[in-house]
Amino acid sequence: MSNLLNAMQQELDELKERKNYRSLPPLVHEGKYISTDTCHMLNLSSNDYLGLANDRSLREAFLNGLTADTFYPTSSSSRLLTGNFHAYRQLEEQLAALFATESALVFNSGYHANTGILPAICDSRTLILADKLIHASLIDGIRLSAAKCIRYRHNDLSQLQRLVAANTFRYSQIILVTESIFSMDGDESNLQALVELKKAYPNVLLYVDEAHAFGVRGTQGLGCAEEQGCTQDIDFLVGTFGKAAASAGAYIVCRRVIRNFLINKMRTFIFTTALPPINVEWTSFVVQRLPDFRQRRDTLRLISSQLTKALLSKGYACPSISHIVPMLIGSSEKAVLKAEELQRKGFYALPVRPPSVPEGTSRIRFSLTADVTPQEIEQLTEVL
Repeated sequence: MSNLLNAMQQELDELKERKNYRSLPPLVHEGKYISTDTCHMLNLSSNDYLGLANDRSLREAFLNGLTADTFYPTSSSSRLLTGNFHAYRQLEEQLAALFATESALVFNSGYHANTGILPAICDSRTLILADKLIHASLIDGIRLSAAKCIRYRHNDLSQLQRLVAANTFRYSQIILVTESIFSMDGDESNLQALVELKKAYPNVLLYVDEAHAFGVRGTQGLGCAEEQGCTQDIDFLVGTFGKAAASAGAYIVCRRVIRNFLINKMRTFIFTTALPPINVEWTSFVVQRLPDFRQRRDTLRLISSQLTKALLSKGYACPSISHIVPMLIGSSEKAVLKAEELQRKGFYALPVRPPSVPEGTSRIRFSLTADVTPQEIEQLTEVL
């Protein structure tokens, strides 16, 4: 045991030396602000993209409909045993109607979704072609599957087309895996082009993670697939509730046969206690109101463009076309120092370092929310 502990401590010391060490910060949340023992800061690192988690009136409206008899704080079981409360079916039917799909299935988290779906649907005759910058949860799902995987250059459709053409007769199925809005660069996939590529081959399927787009994009807030008009053409359309929807959990909207297959084969669905029903009811309450938050989406688009233009004018590389706005710095040490400086000046922005991003691409990632004002972005710009 002592050898293991010594090895752990040595690795932690190396992380500290490389400025890649992480610790849990002691924080106090005050609406759109974050406080520590020494600083009161505007929160620019939240995934509460629409600002709904800070909306007291929304919470009050939900709580007014609750009683002790309808408040269920735990499911106490997996859904396949005794945990399949009415709230789950209600939310899944709601999602299927919104997306105009045959069915939907709710999961405990985006991580559960991405690490469970791919192992369930893949076998040794499957090839996964995955964008180079997909999220760690998708990478873990691929590793847990029996499929062979090739990572194509980020958003490089030409390379992807060549890979599909070269492999279509070698595998029983090929699954294209991507995100719609990428979590580190804030750029976007051309989903329409991916759909056209998929349609050209009978054994190609498309898996899209909309974690950072659900609630934010589209007329109804259903994501980039809605915005680009291709919801019906994506075989595995996945999203999360823990960001713009101010809740927890995840979903897939899909054909009914896929839903039934996942219920029977997906280990992260089968072998886990289901989300608390009260949480699912809150999600349903928020999702029902997503079409009404168009003004928040417009505000988010406005301040995102404002910050991106400011960074570019100051000479920073910034590939974003969304509310995730990275300020690329380079070394981990410089990124940490820049984050500390911003925090001292009243802006809670965090450094993103390896392994979350490749070596030499450490950055400050500004994660904007709709309750940030253009004036506050201007103040941040002056500090930068």
